[in-house]
Amino acid sequence: MTGTIIEKIEALPPLPKTILDIEEFRKKNEKEAFELLQIIEKDALITSTLLKVSNSAMFGFRSKVETVSKAINLLGINFTISIAIGGTVQNLLKSNLSVYGINSDDFMRASNLATTLTALWLNKVSYDLKEELVLPALLQEAGKFILADVLDSEDKAEEFKNLISSGYTIAQAERECIGVTTSQITASIFRHWKLSENLISVIEHVDNLDDCDETCIAKSQILEVIKTICNIQDPLSVENIEKGIAKATSYKLDTKTLKEAIEKLEDRLLEE
Repeated sequence: MTGTIIEKIEALPPLPKTILDIEEFRKKNEKEAFELLQIIEKDALITSTLLKVSNSAMFGFRSKVETVSKAINLLGINFTISIAIGGTVQNLLKSNLSVYGINSDDFMRASNLATTLTALWLNKVSYDLKEELVLPALLQEAGKFILADVLDSEDKAEEFKNLISSGYTIAQAERECIGVTTSQITASIFRHWKLSENLISVIEHVDNLDDCDETCIAKSQILEVIKTICNIQDPLSVENIEKGIAKATSYKLDTKTLKEAIEKLEDRLLEE
């Protein structure tokens, strides 16, 4: 990892107290919704983000979500935590993502689609697995904010775009231009912020599963499938869905429930 990247990570602002409180809450074995409500209501940005996301078509709620309490009740504790942390992380990592052909709103939409698809898919596979992976599914692309900044500052943006145009995957182009990929940078950012190692370990090798520890491989494979289907440049496109299902098949994951989850999410999005 280059000195420039290390410097940018070390220069990141600290996580706000609300997120530190949520992270401590997340580690508890017994979680009470009221305690999470008390933490979130102190933070106007998280409250606004939570209500905005809760009212998007991807969740398909029949009535408008107007309070944090109702959002927690409908989304569940872990999903609420994911949105709270995800929105704050994006706000702290602000940078121009044009090198990836997207803006911050595009990024957040793709991230929200990823975590929603994860929940819909894994809800029928394993409740515990779903609860563990909704947050990393949302956060795994966060490193792109740092990489976009580096690609611009080192005048490699055009080279990167040309590689993508010639057929490179995003991860391959990142590795070619910078020597590292998003998953590695995301892991480094979260270590800098001292987030849970369980969160970091399932993200770190998503772009290079050959280096993944046996204890994490199945979870990282799921994250790679989700990342492929919800590709930030064109989430839920026919091509990316086909690529994701092909990967899920090769990893011997449950493709039947994955296809059902995709169809359910697509049906919700038609209502937008």
